[in-house]
Parts: sequence; structure tokens; C-alpha cells
Amino acid sequence: MDKVRFGVVGTNFITDWVLAGAAQDSRFELAAVCSRTEGRAEEFARKYNIPHKFTSLEEMAASPFVDAVYIATPNFLHASQSMLCMSYGKHVLCEKPLASNAAEAKAMIEASGRYNVTLMEAMKPTLTPNFKTVLDNFGKVGKVRRYFSSYCQYSSRYDRFKAGEYVNAFNPEYANGAVMDIGVYTIYPMVVLFGMPDRIMASGTVLSSGADGQGSVLFRYLGMEASVLYSKIADSYLPTEIQGEDGTLVMDRINRIGNVAFIPRRRQVTGGKGEPAHPVDLTLAAEMDEYYYEVSEFIDLVQSGRLESLINSHRNSLSVMQITDEIRRQLGVTFPADYYSCSQTVSR
Repeated sequence: MDKVRFGVVGTNFITDWVLAGAAQDSRFELAAVCSRTEGRAEEFARKYNIPHKFTSLEEMAASPFVDAVYIATPNFLHASQSMLCMSYGKHVLCEKPLASNAAEAKAMIEASGRYNVTLMEAMKPTLTPNFKTVLDNFGKVGKVRRYFSSYCQYSSRYDRFKAGEYVNAFNPEYANGAVMDIGVYTIYPMVVLFGMPDRIMASGTVLSSGADGQGSVLFRYLGMEASVLYSKIADSYLPTEIQGEDGTLVMDRINRIGNVAFIPRRRQVTGGKGEPAHPVDLTLAAEMDEYYYEVSEFIDLVQSGRLESLINSHRNSLSVMQITDEIRRQLGVTFPADYYSCSQTVSR
């Protein structure tokens, strides 16, 4: 197919951002929108000149005018909506996190194989040119000893929560919270680079709603360790580092990698003083919108008949869900999805 005709589910600001990037790929065609209300669907369709409007996801999934679906609804709906669309033969690009838990993610992956359709998690940073330059220059650090990443951003909804409003962003019934919404950005690149850790030790702050507001996690690997910090109730400006015996790769922001540098280890000289390290700028200037790359990767997969990405692979997405499950277990954070079978998530 020359064009991949997309339907979108969810009409929030994230959808606007993704569509801005998608518009830069000539193979992308916005064919349909599904919203809970007819008025919102009509408003969104006018904004983007979308020909087909739906208030029923099943009707959109059955539509002959749609090849693929981009899902940007609350986390707790990702599994049921993705599996419904896949059951009608639609390819699915699903926002991060892929699901509420690992059991849901596994069921989604199985559905991808059963219906022979592409499924990819829309984890943006790992598909950008600056993450590729990290992969390409990974060997420069020598033997890796530590991965460190931080993403802490005070939520725009936290003040409303403190004022007594039960906002969705801090509602565990929506499978929300710091590790799901923020922490996954620090964990996913770690899994791409190093796979599953041998041990997980988590601590954090659980809010009165039962959702986590922040957390810090230590991961043990053979010969190295990794640590991540994430928060929706405080800010931080720390970079992400891959520390090795020969030097360190530094990324400025893990959710939006704008700069990458390699800093070689100081060379030892006589007198106990080290020669100053000179950072080497490895940054690749992005030629496209940051969201272009995930949409382009997904369209590549659909057009080539592949079911999964090599980077945002099914295995990596499942591993991240297994890790967040364990973090939540240690913090005592539970979601309704933890208590029912994934077979109940598909209405068809």
C-alpha cells in the first residue's frame, strides 16, 4: 500500500503532537477519528479534515476505510481497545505504556500474532536519531558499569489533586501514576540496551489516591547496576548517563533527547593529576518532528509485513511491563486490571 489509512482513538494534546509528526510522512493518511461523543468527533474531524467519524470503536475497527489505528486513550483502555482493533485485522500503534500490566501486554502480543497485524508501542525517544547515535557509539564507553536516568516533572494536575480533586492523572483505576506515565521513559531505554535486570529494588511515594507520585529504583545486572528516578510531584534537571570504564555517554533528557555527548575517561599522568576530559558532541540534528520517527517506523513495519519493531519490540515492551509490575508490587500500588483476566478485555 502506498498510503496507510489511520484511525485515531483519543483526541487529546498527545494526539495533536503525534499528528504533527505523522503529517511529515507522505505515506500517512488520516482517515477516521473515534471519540466518546459525536460533538467531539465532529470538532476533531473539522480540525484535521477527517472524512470518517465514529463514536463506536468497534464500528471504526470494522471500517473498510481504516488500515491502522493509533490509540491515545487512558492507560487502562489500551489492551481492550488494541485487541478489539487487531481482531478486525487493523494494525495498532498504541501509546505508552503499552498496557496496564504484563498479563495484558502478553495478551496484546499474542493477538498480534493471531491476527497477523503489526503492534508497536509508541515509545518515542528510542526511535529518534539521537538514540540511534547512542546505539552506534555504545562501544566507546568500554565495559559498562552503570546506567542512570532521571525524569521528574511536576504534573500540571498535581495542584488540583492537592486541592482535593480526584484527577485521572493520579487515579489508579485508570492505571495511572508516576512509574506508568513518567518512569517508563527511563526504563524502556535501559531494557533496549541491557535487557531484563537480575534484581529490582524499588522505593517511592504513594499518594492518598493509591497512585505513586514518585519513585527511585535500583536494578542489578551482571557486572553493572542501573538506577532511575522519576516523579510527577517534583522537578529535576539531571541527564541520563551510560557510564563505562573508558568513558561516559550523556543524554540531556531521556524523554526528548536533544543532545548526546561522549566524555572519555581522564587519562592518568604523573603526579596523580588527570588530563581534562573533552566532551565529544555526538548530537544528530533532527530533520523531522520528534514524533515523525515513531510513525515512520510503524508504517515501515506495516508496509513490509513485519509484526514488530526491532527496537520497540514486543519483547522489550513486555519486559518493561514486567518491571513496572514488580515496582508497583514493591510499592503496594494496584490497578483493577491486576484482578481480572485479559480475555475479559475484548468485547468481540
